[in-house]
Amino acid sequence: MQAAALRRHLLDQHHLSPASSSAISAFRSAAQPALAPQGFGGADGARYMSARAPAVKGAGHLVRKGTGGRSSVSGIVATVFGATGFLGRYVVQQLAKMGSQVLVPFRGCEDSHRHLKLMGDLGQIVPMKYNPRDVNSIKTAVAKSNVVINLIGMFFLRHITVILKSHSTYVDLISTGREFETRNYGFEEVNHHMAEQLAMISKEHGGIVRFIQVSALGASASSPSRLLRAKAAGEESVLKEFPEATIMRPATLIGTEDRILNRWAMYAKNWGFLPLVGGGSTKIQPVYVVDVAAAIVNSLKDDGTSMGKTYELGGPDVYTVRDLAELMFETIREWPRYVNLPFPIARAIATPRELLLNKVPFPLPTPSNFNLDQINALSVDNLVSENALTFADLEIKPHKLKGYPTEFLVSYRKGGPSFGSTVSEKMGSADVAPRF
Repeated sequence: MQAAALRRHLLDQHHLSPASSSAISAFRSAAQPALAPQGFGGADGARYMSARAPAVKGAGHLVRKGTGGRSSVSGIVATVFGATGFLGRYVVQQLAKMGSQVLVPFRGCEDSHRHLKLMGDLGQIVPMKYNPRDVNSIKTAVAKSNVVINLIGMFFLRHITVILKSHSTYVDLISTGREFETRNYGFEEVNHHMAEQLAMISKEHGGIVRFIQVSALGASASSPSRLLRAKAAGEESVLKEFPEATIMRPATLIGTEDRILNRWAMYAKNWGFLPLVGGGSTKIQPVYVVDVAAAIVNSLKDDGTSMGKTYELGGPDVYTVRDLAELMFETIREWPRYVNLPFPIARAIATPRELLLNKVPFPLPTPSNFNLDQINALSVDNLVSENALTFADLEIKPHKLKGYPTEFLVSYRKGGPSFGSTVSEKMGSADVAPRF
């Protein structure tokens, strides 16, 4: 600062020649390019627009410079609520690899976010302790951001199996969120009121140009599931508070850390059979988690065409729950054996916990065996609507599940990853999705 003041003093006193003065002025102009006027489009507008300057439409103006790699500066400063969850890690990875700064609010232990810090350049992944019920901590988390992504309460397992209590520890370790209510957090608070609060704070912030609310496929006020009804109420509240928000409705997520194929494979490996509610006849449209993360990031790159719209993100193929179980058995090289569990019996077993949840003075066991809300959700098919906006509108072609997206299941083969493999599988298949 003293050196800068001395230079200004020398210039004012005409101690430098006109040529030197012109050279210094030119250097200042080159080092500090003027901001493009608001609404200035094109490549130059995207390059010079300040990340903190409000864009007229979309986040396309936020991209500033670089080749697009992790050491570039995309101009996006994103706060990702729920970043430590299943989908969150892939969203953070997609943002970080394009040179974005990602703020990661967390409420767990200090180790819950450490795997995320490796995904970005030095200092680009910023963990922040916060309390979802503390407005000031939320405001602190979004204070320096221009993009907010809400993944809180995102994951909903719409297909249940009977998981014995002796195995619930492993399930809890691989789970990243809850599909059941607890004494501290209910469906309405997590999926409706928290989303509404984030949208309200983001709107009051003034510098948030994009807000993405990740909901769930099947969210509807008429759904038999209380969680999906809360999701629908959350979408409505978000759009009311932040009309430019983008709503994403992904189907059941499949990936290395998922909570459906991992559970099934573990149960089948240990007990030799798989119980299916309703005989596994419910139709679903599971999707690869990497595709959903890519859709979220692509919506940030557009010129604002995705603002205020709702996208339903389902996989390219329709499965029944039983079909998906068949795919799992085929991958782990086990003979498929099922036990059909009728809906009335499943509901009768699951109802007592729901009735006693807030009526007893002690915590109840987690519903690793039966979850009444999931059973109700299984009573109807869950598919992408006919006229909905999909992956195609975000210029993404989703991967088929058979192949790389379910390759992680080979770890459950009783004879090791190569157990039962054919010669062509050992040599490597040509029809393999690209690794991310």
